[in-house]
Amino acid sequence: MFRVVTLNVNGLRSASTKGLLAWLERCEPDVVCLQEVKAQQADLSDTLLRPLGLHAQFHFARTRGYSGTALWSRTRPRAVRTGFGVDEFDREGRYVEADFANTRIVSVYFPSGSSSPERQQAKFRFLDVFHAHLQQLKQAGRETLLCGDVNIAHQEIDLKNWRSNQKNSGFLPQERAWMSRILAQGGWVDVYRRLHPDTTGESYTWWSNRGQAWARNVGWRIDYQIATPALAARARECTVYKRRRFSDHSPLIIEYSGRL
Repeated sequence: MFRVVTLNVNGLRSASTKGLLAWLERCEPDVVCLQEVKAQQADLSDTLLRPLGLHAQFHFARTRGYSGTALWSRTRPRAVRTGFGVDEFDREGRYVEADFANTRIVSVYFPSGSSSPERQQAKFRFLDVFHAHLQQLKQAGRETLLCGDVNIAHQEIDLKNWRSNQKNSGFLPQERAWMSRILAQGGWVDVYRRLHPDTTGESYTWWSNRGQAWARNVGWRIDYQIATPALAARARECTVYKRRRFSDHSPLIIEYSGRL
């Protein structure tokens, strides 16, 4: 078995002060995918650059305190790639890819479009170019796992207030159609939904900081592990950890049979 955790930390240094590393040590994951690191290499302590004896790969944004992704693993990757070849988004530090003996794992942070119409258009551009990249990954023939904050709730059961959010970024018809296209036509599998096809409130991974959303569980499921079919079929256990908060997101933990 191997265990994979994905989490938008909303600032790695902030999450670490809330007990993230101690929790990860108890959780004993084989791979940790982090998004929204919000730091440069010089900002991070040795404890965060080389956490818990894990091999750590980072893709820092060029803008200080913005975006950024990381991938930590118990096994040293055979190869690592940062960025997926599109400068507009690579300079924002949105992508880390690591190859292991049997599996390729990606930590990715999709743009949010909620702050302005200009950012929503950037998000649409990202979806277009990333769709092509997903096709390339699929055609490579390796078992692949995509982990991260996708900033899209796919179905009505993936957020509490779906009726009032149909015109809001993260639940727009175009965004939901993109998810349907990669899952139904692109041959990728939403691993959480494979194991839990009908859950609602238990599935949420993000809550607004406004209006007691966390206390009332007014959340969204926007963090995913998306896999090639054979790998998705090996998923055995899946949970969203909510006993302690490290950011405005909660960790998504999935265990897979077989070797990494």
